[in-house]
Amino acid sequence: MDAELFPRPRTTIAPGAVHVPDWLDADRQRELLTACREWARPPAGLRTVRTPGGGTMTARQVCLGWHWYPYGYARTVVDGDGAPVKPLPDWLGELARRAVRDALGTGTPPYDIALINFYDADARMGMHRDSDEESDAPVVSLSLGDTCVFRFGNTETRARPYTDVELRSGDLFVFGGASRLAYHGVPRVHPGTGPPELGLAGRLNVTLRVSGR
Repeated sequence: MDAELFPRPRTTIAPGAVHVPDWLDADRQRELLTACREWARPPAGLRTVRTPGGGTMTARQVCLGWHWYPYGYARTVVDGDGAPVKPLPDWLGELARRAVRDALGTGTPPYDIALINFYDADARMGMHRDSDEESDAPVVSLSLGDTCVFRFGNTETRARPYTDVELRSGDLFVFGGASRLAYHGVPRVHPGTGPPELGLAGRLNVTLRVSGR
């Protein structure tokens, strides 16, 4: 929204998990969207992720730095066109480190993985943990476009207790420490809710991680 009657506050959702609304300004959102559109082009572009059981994820994905596939990492798109994964640019890694400093007040190792997920109106993400990394550095999540419901749970089970958080375009969510392995997912996207001036139909989520590799 261009103007909030009551600005949305920064919120600690769980120990080590912080939501910072409107962290990316309009110019930075446009710059990040332009970059995402370029990364989505082949080779090693936007793909449909297939699960080991034969299903497919409804959110499509492109990776930078390391290529993620269920449940591992590779330097090439082993479940796609086989091309080398695109590099993670220094500016994006530094943006992730700044996000952690702003949200948690701590330093981190260099970030070397970005997973960029595109959600159309019907896409969802089931409850899962980001547990394929060998580092416990915080996960950084940046949102562009349509608003979503982000479900942030606990470290023991996909079921309750969990907290539903509304993530809008430009929002930052960071989770580390005691919440680093918390289950989380996206049960709903609200189509047509993104900033019209951004020119994005759907939602992009840029998730940054440290591989520890």
